[in-house]
Amino acid sequence: MRAVLVHEGGGPDQLRYEQVPDPHISDTEALVRVQACGVNHLDLLVRDGPWAAVVSFPHIPGLEAAGEVAQVGRAVEHVRVGDRVLVGPIIVCGRCERCRQGDDNFCKTLKIIGLHVHGGYAEYLKAPGDNLIPIPSHMSYAEAAATPVAFGTAWHMLVTRAALKAGETVLIVAIGSGVGSAAAQISKYLGCRVIGTAGTDEKLAKARALGADEVINHCRADFSREVMRLTGKRGVDVVFEHVGTDTWQKSIASLARNGRLVTCGATTGRVAPTDIWLLFLKQLTLIGSYAATKRDFLEVFNLVSQGRLKPVIDRCFPLEEAASAQAYLMERRQFGKLILNP
Repeated sequence: MRAVLVHEGGGPDQLRYEQVPDPHISDTEALVRVQACGVNHLDLLVRDGPWAAVVSFPHIPGLEAAGEVAQVGRAVEHVRVGDRVLVGPIIVCGRCERCRQGDDNFCKTLKIIGLHVHGGYAEYLKAPGDNLIPIPSHMSYAEAAATPVAFGTAWHMLVTRAALKAGETVLIVAIGSGVGSAAAQISKYLGCRVIGTAGTDEKLAKARALGADEVINHCRADFSREVMRLTGKRGVDVVFEHVGTDTWQKSIASLARNGRLVTCGATTGRVAPTDIWLLFLKQLTLIGSYAATKRDFLEVFNLVSQGRLKPVIDRCFPLEEAASAQAYLMERRQFGKLILNP
């Protein structure tokens, strides 16, 4: 098969489109002919970042794959050859204490496809049969591949961790990202007022079309001050944060009394000052959120399947142009998700 491999850490030029042996499956696995694979920041960190130390090079990245079942192991019963499926990106044991409690995002043997094992930047991907989720006929492979990270992460952050409620106001930092565009839709679905930030007027217009009530160009204005102006100096109930150092202090300053900040990432840095006085004076809550549980994802995927939420796809690239797709992501040019098509 043809696949994109990373041979060593470095820039996008380390991605090579090559021919490699087809994967061989076990009795509990299935082989999927990949039709679409999402491009994510994790793919960048696997190539040039802290996760590169975890990877055994040469490595095939890509944690969001959708396609057609090409082969099934003898113990796989819920899918058949020819079925249209989405491959869940997190491999869990289903037996440890965390899995039994429903916190399978902290499974003791957790593995992420595209990080700990080869991923979907390829014509074929093998995965445990338990990770295959049937997709409806009206949903495209690209739409399916655009859902796990964006919608799973955003649902876990807003619903499970931050307990966002109807009537609240939420600030979505970098609303033009895949997870940001998903968060905007989830927030509106829950009946909330949405304020979003982005770096270009084009992205702000798209955010409004997506349902954002107010938008702020964070390259031209201090968004925390704009939030206070837009909310009559009250602030927001929830800040959806995933940027890190560059926006951390402004995000905290945007919160109302008893406000909650929920974060899932730190793409601009892991360390930032926190005003402790502001933290206790306004009785704020800082919430960490990691990935999503299978329960979370199936719940939000059901809404996507029903058309109540819709993946936003900025652009699709041929698999052989994976380096260009990653460069596009690094330059923050996208609004929504980027997809690779083998």
